Amino acid sequence: MAAAAAEDQESGLDDYTKDGTVDRKGNPTLRSNTGGWKACSFIVVYELIDRMMFNGIAANLIIYLTTKLNQGTVTASNNVTNWTGTVWITPIFGAYVADAHLGCYRTFFISSLASFMAMSLLTVAVSVPSLQPPPCLEPSKENCKQASKLQLAVFFGSLYMLAVASGGTKPNISTMGADQFDDFHPKEKSQKLSFFNWWMFSVFSGILFASTILVYIQDNVGWSFGYGIPTIGLGVAILIFVAGTPFYRHRLPSGGSPFLRMARVIVAAARNWRVPLPNDPNQLYELEVQQYPKIDSTPSFRFLNKAAVRTGSSHPWRSCTVTQVEETKQMLRMIPILICTFIPSTMVAQSHTLFIKQGTTLDRTIGSHFKVPPASLYAFVTISMLLSIVIYDRIFVKIMQRVTRNPRGITMLQRMGIGMIFHVLVMTVASRVEKRRLHVARANGLVRNGSGQVLPLTIFTLLPQFMLTGVADALLQIANVEFFYDQAPKSMKSLGSSYMMTSLGIGNFLSSFVLSKVSEITKRHGEGWILNNLNASHLDYFYALLAAMSGVNFFVFLGISQLYVYRAEVSDELNKKNEVG
Repeated sequence: MAAAAAEDQESGLDDYTKDGTVDRKGNPTLRSNTGGWKACSFIVVYELIDRMMFNGIAANLIIYLTTKLNQGTVTASNNVTNWTGTVWITPIFGAYVADAHLGCYRTFFISSLASFMAMSLLTVAVSVPSLQPPPCLEPSKENCKQASKLQLAVFFGSLYMLAVASGGTKPNISTMGADQFDDFHPKEKSQKLSFFNWWMFSVFSGILFASTILVYIQDNVGWSFGYGIPTIGLGVAILIFVAGTPFYRHRLPSGGSPFLRMARVIVAAARNWRVPLPNDPNQLYELEVQQYPKIDSTPSFRFLNKAAVRTGSSHPWRSCTVTQVEETKQMLRMIPILICTFIPSTMVAQSHTLFIKQGTTLDRTIGSHFKVPPASLYAFVTISMLLSIVIYDRIFVKIMQRVTRNPRGITMLQRMGIGMIFHVLVMTVASRVEKRRLHVARANGLVRNGSGQVLPLTIFTLLPQFMLTGVADALLQIANVEFFYDQAPKSMKSLGSSYMMTSLGIGNFLSSFVLSKVSEITKRHGEGWILNNLNASHLDYFYALLAAMSGVNFFVFLGISQLYVYRAEVSDELNKKNEVG
């Protein structure tokens, strides 16, 4: 009887999650009523539509800027990457608000409403003729009337309003999705291993729709419909997300800034620099009761352990707990890896800018009537990525699990490294393809006098670089999402997720910088590698430069990754302790 009662009690305890998540009222969450794929379905639908919206803008933005706002190639490309960079850099602030104050749900909901307002304004900007300069068909754009300050203010104002709002949605929607799985429950923990792959599958399904149907509507039906459809879709997505509220698991905000907590550790360690460290880490300061499981002291960044030395002071800028120190270490430990992802993110930026611009110079006809929108080539990135995800998750991982005994097949950093190799291959292939395109332009006398004319070369010549980009993203970008979430401490998950987005943001800004500098320097010493007339440009040299940068970056990453120490799974540690007990 006693044994049966004990089993019932244990079963009852197992009905609740053990990872610190709560329901919407702040109570412990019942596993059967919340979380899992049931809750994720609402979140995934929102993300699918959100990515359709974002990529419906990003994929064709360079076309809108050059054809409707009469901007040149370099200016338009930089405007695209600067905006995209802002979209991906703002999540670090949204993550801070969620982790420190509002939590993921409220931060996300408020930001999604702001996104809807921004999209509505953007739809107005592309729909009202008075908010655009007169049409100009001159390819060089030198004599075209430029957009007025008011026209630019309305268009870019709404664009950047959307970018700021995205800062509150992007890091928190993925974090909320991952939080629906309890690391302390074997079944849910195994489901979480596949979550990021299938999360990205849904994300890129939205991108596929945007880069095929949506860009076709923009090019052939009108920009009003092309922007109006995702605006309406976003409104529906918000309603769907709200409908899933009863099923979500929530993680309470920590009540303090993660940046402030890390700063306290660094300052406390500096102030205690003369204090000797005890030989036994157990003598370092730690609270008896904490909101999250304690983290044992580690030897890495040993200097920071001085922040947890018992000095008799209770001042937060003088004495920190071991857990606070280890949380800071975990976030700092990821920074070198983060820096190594900047260059690959710069490569990704080319698929939205110069790759698309190349497509405008090639033969886009299929049959006698249909013309492929240049931005639709990005669909092949998505298709390639979707296929790669399925092959990776269902075949490669299964094979490698037998070899490595790793539930993921290979480590997250190994997956990143393979993705970086593919990025080198992407730019190498792009350089070779561009060399061929320029050869056709020269052979047909279209280098100088043929600006704006279509080359007798199919647009599908660009297919290899787009397909390889998809494979590279399936490896690197998904590994980034998983790595920065997985390696972040429990109380800083949103901040960890924002690391990946920060990588994309800085990568886009870096793309703008490199493009501007290369254009400026090469014009100073010749005719320039990147001109409005691509037939007179040398994008092949530019792509070769990017390939070289990617190669150097890979070897730097290789060295850094060898030194990286993965954080221990808290759930595994507790399970071991329970087994010993």
